[in-house]
Amino acid sequence: MASTTTNKIINKPLRAIPGTYGLPFFGPIKDRHDYFYHQGRDKFFLSKIQKYNSTVIRTNMPPGPFISSDPRVIALLDAVSFPILFDNSKVEKRNVLDGTFMPSTSFTGGYRVCAYLDTHEPAHAALKSFYISTIASRKQLFLPLFRNVVAECFTEIENKLSAKTATANLNDAVSSASFNFMFRLFCNNKDPAETNLGSEGPKLFDTWLLFQLAPLATLGLPKIFNYIEDFLIRTVPFPAFLAKSSYKKLYEAFSANAGKLIEEAEKAGIERSEAIHNIIFTAGFNAYGGLKNQFPTLMKWVGLGDEKLHKEIAAEVRSVVKEEGGITINGVERMSLVKSIVYEAMRIEPVVPYQYAKAREDIIVNSHDDSFQIKKGEMLFGYQPFATKDSRIFEKAEEFVARRFVGEEGERLLKYVVWSNGPETEQPGPENKQCPGKNLVILLCRVFLVEFFLRYDTFEFTYKDIVLGPNVTITSLTKASSTF
Repeated sequence: MASTTTNKIINKPLRAIPGTYGLPFFGPIKDRHDYFYHQGRDKFFLSKIQKYNSTVIRTNMPPGPFISSDPRVIALLDAVSFPILFDNSKVEKRNVLDGTFMPSTSFTGGYRVCAYLDTHEPAHAALKSFYISTIASRKQLFLPLFRNVVAECFTEIENKLSAKTATANLNDAVSSASFNFMFRLFCNNKDPAETNLGSEGPKLFDTWLLFQLAPLATLGLPKIFNYIEDFLIRTVPFPAFLAKSSYKKLYEAFSANAGKLIEEAEKAGIERSEAIHNIIFTAGFNAYGGLKNQFPTLMKWVGLGDEKLHKEIAAEVRSVVKEEGGITINGVERMSLVKSIVYEAMRIEPVVPYQYAKAREDIIVNSHDDSFQIKKGEMLFGYQPFATKDSRIFEKAEEFVARRFVGEEGERLLKYVVWSNGPETEQPGPENKQCPGKNLVILLCRVFLVEFFLRYDTFEFTYKDIVLGPNVTITSLTKASSTF
């Protein structure tokens, strides 16, 4: 549902926003402990929905004291209220990427990179336009480049399965593939192994990301260590110098090898240093950080399907590839089951579950049943898994339905798939905060499935849900019994 439509609904009763922030300092600490340790995030929100009989509530969000100066938010927990977060005429996105706190700009060379800029700031349009044009100008590279890195990924998995351990960690393999793809895409197809990075690229990005995002996560340690963990990672922010050496290597690598891209940025009026820091952030935080978690999430849900589903995917993939004479973008677009599965994985388990914004003005936000007045400056928080698993929108909302988005009726539901910081039915532009690589990510996920089911009939796996999605271990692969 488009945000403008949401705000025009005026026939719902106006209700005071329920919920409480508790006592200063102690209220946010209690909510933080409930969120991370006592309840877990889903139960944390569900218990408040049940207590207040509302999907719009007041609560505190981590990290809280002392990292966040104001942890108070208004949580939007259904598919009707959530889209207000995309209406940039009503909400502001300045410095809210990570929620109620912002990591030091020392992590990004002293610059507020595009992701932290509001759409009303002049630099946002220039940087966002640069990202969009960069991706568009490299579209001919997508398929050959990605197919090469995916082939290496599957070879790595097969080699590990044939070794003594007889298991292969998918996350490790796709981390390398994701990094190699993004580096080659931005750096004129340069192999990162031939740069100062060697094979360390993924590890360097992981280190850099860890120190920025640690206050928003938990390590899942035994309960006896919960309060020690909470004190260590949520008392003060980690200083940027802890990631300085990692970031320096990344900066040197991109500076030396992304010359053509940097020239394009300078022609667009973006200063060289600012361009490099923005390129690194996009490649690392947005692209690598997203893809390395998206592929295991996708394969988790495909794997949880039965062998019958795997046969159906393989049949569709091999039939279309045969008709097309190979893997083509047009052919991938024809694979309705593959397309639906990718959307369904992004619906049921979005890799980035949170969205934040501040009200630009006094606004009215609607849920399914009520209207709520929000004051200028109040922080809005959207928990995406509750919006995309809203049972009043989706039948069997908690179940993975492979063909959910097939056909005309299924396509009508795509406006409620919002993993990209906007509806799937809309496109990224300089005037919004939707992911500039939205269409590329969808394509890569589809091609990942295509390449997999050209090679294999089915697979077995185990998984464990961790901080940023599932950790997937492949235990067996059944080679394709037929080819196109």
